[in-house]
Amino acid sequence: MSFITFTSDYGLSDHYVAKVKAHVLSKAPELSILDISHDIKPFDIGHMAHVIKSVYANFPEGTVHLIGGEAKTDNKGILICFIEGHWFVLPDNGLISLISDRPLHAVFEVIPENGKMMRALGESAAQLALGEPAEGLGKPITDYVQYTARKARATKKEIAGQVIHVDHFGNLITNIEKTDFDILSKNRKYTIQFGRDHVTTVNTHISQVEAGDVFFIFNEENQLMMGVNQGNGKALLGMEFDSPVVIKFEE
Repeated sequence: MSFITFTSDYGLSDHYVAKVKAHVLSKAPELSILDISHDIKPFDIGHMAHVIKSVYANFPEGTVHLIGGEAKTDNKGILICFIEGHWFVLPDNGLISLISDRPLHAVFEVIPENGKMMRALGESAAQLALGEPAEGLGKPITDYVQYTARKARATKKEIAGQVIHVDHFGNLITNIEKTDFDILSKNRKYTIQFGRDHVTTVNTHISQVEAGDVFFIFNEENQLMMGVNQGNGKALLGMEFDSPVVIKFEE
């Protein structure tokens, strides 16, 4: 028996989260369901992808990740996918292609009976967690909604990226990866340009700067993150989703 996580943009003021959980538990009352977040911005699959991608691999292999939202296909199907030892049950809305850039080992489609998406999501997740094979729950497909995640552009002279997420604290997370930075910054000075300002240091800890000062660190997902110590970086720096951040290296 597997563990189930649940993430959605359903919010907590309505009955939607409870309804999906009821469909899970009606199939298997003994299953455990852990909520990751239900405060995802409505219809924002970029926000959803960031949250899921940042945490799913920390759960044990075999975990079933249940994701609620709207499908984008005409038949409004849901997908059952297997990535790096984890199962995902989610709408066919392109999200799966943003969670991982590795090839999917299996993708199955389930068409909700009478369009009942929440029932299909909950029952499919429960059946997977109980050990039922995905082959028996849906048909294998290769034609599903896919998007390409935005990547930072790295050359010998610079890394040009963008803000891809603003967190609860107003910190701005970019798509600049630590691997690229470590290679290009070795034995070289650099300047990080953002808005009309710049800094020349990536910090190891936020506490290395004084309260009210700007920091740059690599977070636990190895993405460059900027903010203001004990302040809201988005509000104080005038930056937001898609704002450019560029690291220029000296020759």
